[in-house]
Amino acid sequence: MKAKYIIVLMVSSFLLSCSSTKSSATPEQIETLDALVAGKSFEIKSDWAYPQASSGLLALQNSGLLAPGDANAGRFSLIGNPNHFRLSNDNIDSYLPYFGERQMVTDRSGNGSIEFKNTIKDYKVTKKDNNSYIIKFSAKSHNENFNVIVTLFPSLKSEIMLQGAKRFPIRYSGKVVAISE
Repeated sequence: MKAKYIIVLMVSSFLLSCSSTKSSATPEQIETLDALVAGKSFEIKSDWAYPQASSGLLALQNSGLLAPGDANAGRFSLIGNPNHFRLSNDNIDSYLPYFGERQMVTDRSGNGSIEFKNTIKDYKVTKKDNNSYIIKFSAKSHNENFNVIVTLFPSLKSEIMLQGAKRFPIRYSGKVVAISE
């Protein structure tokens, strides 16, 4: 009988401790993010790229050409590599290195990056219950159209999901900041 009480006490304390570790955003963080999204002016520096793992990327990983720890078939470190994603009103300027398979090569310059330097279309913002934002729009890089989904969190962490017609999808994670003039 005593053992049952101990087990019930342990289980209930475990459940209570799990619910108390749930973190919420501070009002300052929420206010900062609200201002960035309302101003439609922010910059994202990505730390990681997450391509869709494919047979080609797995073969590259198995060949031993990828540096241990910095990359594998599903994750590439961008720390120390130039990249940016700037949204200013209806204009986008970005340079994001691309890792993954391309379905059709139409850019013969050898530059496989995703570069946006134009206006965006179909801009839509949704605020979620957890105070994060999902921003969706369309943009063009070289000769390819992309559907772009940007998720911004109150901790100022970000995720960018890019889906193009000629490449496998890729996701980037990093930090969002105000554009420095």
